[in-house]
Amino acid sequence: MATSNILTWEEYLEQFNAILSGAITAAPYDKEAYLNYVKLNRSRQDRWLKKLELNEALIHQVKGIDAPQTWYAITEPWCGDAAHNLPLFYLLSELNSNINFKIVLRDTPPFMIDDYLTNGGKSVPKIVVRNAKEEDLFTWGPRPKEAQELYLGFKKNNTPFEEQKIILQQWYNKNKGQDLQQEVLELLKTAEVAV
Repeated sequence: MATSNILTWEEYLEQFNAILSGAITAAPYDKEAYLNYVKLNRSRQDRWLKKLELNEALIHQVKGIDAPQTWYAITEPWCGDAAHNLPLFYLLSELNSNINFKIVLRDTPPFMIDDYLTNGGKSVPKIVVRNAKEEDLFTWGPRPKEAQELYLGFKKNNTPFEEQKIILQQWYNKNKGQDLQQEVLELLKTAEVAV
């Protein structure tokens, strides 16, 4: 188990296992609802890892990265949007040895999320891509633009949380990761031009 708030992908998966086995019982994982979120998120994450079909243009763009980058994913195991989005970033990182993919736990100090707020909130997942000098190339998150628009509509209309979860899950299932891949492709192209 990792001793800091920065984990490898494998350590992040171990975190899920530790929570689900009862080895981690600190808040919020002392609540049944959070344990259920973690269990469901692990299942969804595993499904995306097996079934996600990568866009050929995105594969080509990622394989063309010729300088070291670190891709930080700020998240927590209870985060439903992370279960749908982080598998893509992990799979892409596996395509190029210049990409170092790291998970940063949002709720464990030091709090990297404080520098990457979304509308003033600590929404996750948040992806921060940096070059070898630790300069930000781009950020992404907490969800694809269309899903974020849905979410903002939920907040505006006070949509019940359970209804929000169902609608967002349906959106992710229908979209099959296509919007996310297109957004990442455009961000990578923009970062390439800026270098």
